[in-house]
Formats: sequence, structure tokens, C-alpha cells
Amino acid sequence: MDDKGASKNHIQSFDVSIDLHQQGDSKCFDDDGRLKRTGTMWTASAHIITAVIGSGVLSLAWAIAQLGWIAGPAVMILFSLVTYYTSILLCACYRTGDPDNGKRNYTYMDAVHSNLGGFKVKLCGLVQYLNLVGVAIGYTIASSISMVRQLKVEIIFSQIPDFHQLWWLSILAAVMSFTYSTIGLGLGIGKVIENGGIGGSLTGINVGTVTQAQKVWRSLQALGDIAFAYSYSMILIEIQDTVKSPPRESKTMKKATFISVVVTTFFYMLCGCFGYAAFGDSSPGNLLTGFGFYNPYWLLDIANAAIVIHLIGAYQVYCQPLFAFVENYAAERFPDSEFVNKTIQVPIPGLSNYKLNLFRSVWRTIFVIITTLVSMLLPFFNDIVGLLGALGFWPLTVYFPVEMYIIQKKIPKWSPKWMCLHLLSIACLIVTVASAAGSVAGIILDLQVYKPFKTIY
Repeated sequence: MDDKGASKNHIQSFDVSIDLHQQGDSKCFDDDGRLKRTGTMWTASAHIITAVIGSGVLSLAWAIAQLGWIAGPAVMILFSLVTYYTSILLCACYRTGDPDNGKRNYTYMDAVHSNLGGFKVKLCGLVQYLNLVGVAIGYTIASSISMVRQLKVEIIFSQIPDFHQLWWLSILAAVMSFTYSTIGLGLGIGKVIENGGIGGSLTGINVGTVTQAQKVWRSLQALGDIAFAYSYSMILIEIQDTVKSPPRESKTMKKATFISVVVTTFFYMLCGCFGYAAFGDSSPGNLLTGFGFYNPYWLLDIANAAIVIHLIGAYQVYCQPLFAFVENYAAERFPDSEFVNKTIQVPIPGLSNYKLNLFRSVWRTIFVIITTLVSMLLPFFNDIVGLLGALGFWPLTVYFPVEMYIIQKKIPKWSPKWMCLHLLSIACLIVTVASAAGSVAGIILDLQVYKPFKTIY
């Protein structure tokens, strides 16, 4: 979508807002002419937790094993603080200008367009949507480790039109994430008791068990794994657009972000640390695979089922911005096409009519099939997680939020706050480049023993 087209859309939304204010307040519509938003701090928290506590939690024991008892937990806390801080900056960019009545930015790209504009909009769109596709593939890899029979379910749930109708699946998925995380934690504690002690070391896996080069590359990859475990900034604006006001949307999202980051960090520390304590230097890339044929078997079955249910929900949460982008672009590109724009009312007994759009149904089905096939051909679970975390962390979690916040709040150039924000951005860029290099090195090593349709942990 070019800048002129995007500008036209923003102007149209603003005009609608003016017309509604002239008509007086409406109980059914918000200030932008859209149906009244009903999201709360709790539904926003559910969306974030669904997105954050994903497949990344299963690789944290492995990540801590590479870094050790000192650096592992310290890096995890550091990433949580950076993610929380930059998310707060991003929340302030939902409205342009006045924080109460300014123009709404419905998507991450809209926020970048309003605050930065130009080439950065296209760069943001490229990075964001490629990352969303990558996360969809990564989540499919993770769920295929647990079960392979998910394609039909993903196709069905991908037909949910938008974020506003996805709240119930997010809450269910969030509950499932706590379920399998708790089971993993419990099994880890049981393993520690069975071993009669705590495994691991202060500096992580020893040189000798792996080569010096492998130690370096795997430590860098661990940074990417932890970054991936906290990645949700790319969908934060879309989640914020579901929140009702008053109170101010940014105020609600700050609370939701705080709750989500605290809860997920607590679970991450427990699962990662107890997983490392249980398996030591041999901690697996997927925590649950380390228990093998652990008895009782039904407990692992429940955990595997919970993973699949959660990742189905997380897949939908992450894919909604991509779905919306493609469908909006198609509607603008082919305004007279009935296939793209016509909505068919399908009656559902006991429920309201389902609005069937043929283009939406066909393209979303094709997307799910393609991501599933790619995930089966690229089964490098740990390396893919690390690479996705690295590639998405700096641009989407740090760079764009920092730059937009500086513009939004008119922070003077070379002021102390301006310099601190840019130092944070530069430091995170260095971490991103290093962790990406580690993940690429891991993928190269995996390719040497690569077997299609077989997952490498």
C-alpha cells in the first residue's frame, strides 16, 4: 500500500469522526465511527499472555543451560524490563496528537505512518508482516512437536473475522498456556527431587561438552530464544484498538502490559530455572520432550493437548494483523470484485448470522496450508525460535517504538532523554545482530543432519 493510499484512509477515518461528533455522542459507536469497543484490561492481558507465553517458554531451560545460573536469569529479567518499557512507549503512540481525542492508529503500521512516515512505513510493514509469517511457522513447528493433527482446526479458526471476536479464544489459550507451563514446572520439580539435587552450573554448559565455538554460538542463540519469548510488540497496537474508553486506552494498556509481563516473567523464571535444575547441561530445546516416557503418561498427554490448544489461539492472535492487511489491500485494489468484497449471511441456529466472505475464506485457508507445509520442511524448532526472536526484537520491540515516542512527545534532539533512548536502541541492535548470527550458525549445523518432516529439538 503506498503512502497516498494510506493517507487517504486516515483522512476518511478522521472525517467520519467529525461527523459523529456533530451528531452527538452515540452509545453504539466510538469517536471514529466504528462500533463501540468493549475490550478491558483483562481481555487485553489475555491477548498479550496468549501471544507471549507461547512456544518460547519451552525453550527457556535450554537457553538458561547455555548461559548458566548467573547470566540466564539476569538476561531474562533484562529482556522483560526492556520489553515492558518499550511497550509503554508504544502504547503512547496509539493516538496521534491528543492522547484522549487524537486520531486513532488501528495498526502498528498506522502508528509508524502517523509518526514517522516515508520509507520507514514500508520498512516497518516488511519487517512486521514477515515476522508474523515467521511466528506462524514457528508456532506450527512447536505444535507439530506435540500433535500433527491441527491443520483442519487452524483453517476453521482462521475464519474468525478480527481481533474483536477473538477474545474468547485468547482467554482459553491463556488458560492452556498456564496449564502446560504448570505441568512442565511440576515435572521439573519432580525431576529435581528424583535426582536428589540441582543440576547446572554458574556459567552454563561447559567447553568440552561442546566446542568453544559452539559455546559462543549457542549462548548468542539463547539470547534470541529469550527475546522470542517476550515478542508481542508487533501486535500491541492491534490489541490496544480493542480496548474501550474511558479510561484512556494507553492507561488501560499500561496496566495490561504490566500484569502480562510480570505474570509471564514469573512463569518463565519458574519453568526455565526448574527445567535447567532438572536436566542441567542436557536441557532439551523443548522442555516437555525431555521427560520422554515419564509416568504418569496422561499428564504429558494433557500438557501436549494444552500446547496445541494454546498455539492454535496464539497462531490466530498473531495472524490477525496480517489477515487484515491483505484483505484491506485486496478490497482497495479490487473495489468492484464481488469475490473480494461481497459478504454472504450464513444463518447459524441459536447464534447470529456468520458473515462469509469468499476471498477471506480462500486466502486464509491457503495461508494456513502453506505455513504448515513450510514448518514441516523447516523443523529446526530451537534455531527458528532464536532467529525469529532476534529479527523481530530490535526493529519492532525497540527501534520503532523509541523513534515514534520521540516524535510523539517532541523530545529535543541531544537532550539527556533523547540520548538515553538511542543508547538503549543501539545496545539492543547489537544484541539482535549477535543472537541472529548465533541462530544462523545453529541452522547451518542442523542442515548437516537435515531430514524433511522430522523435527530437530
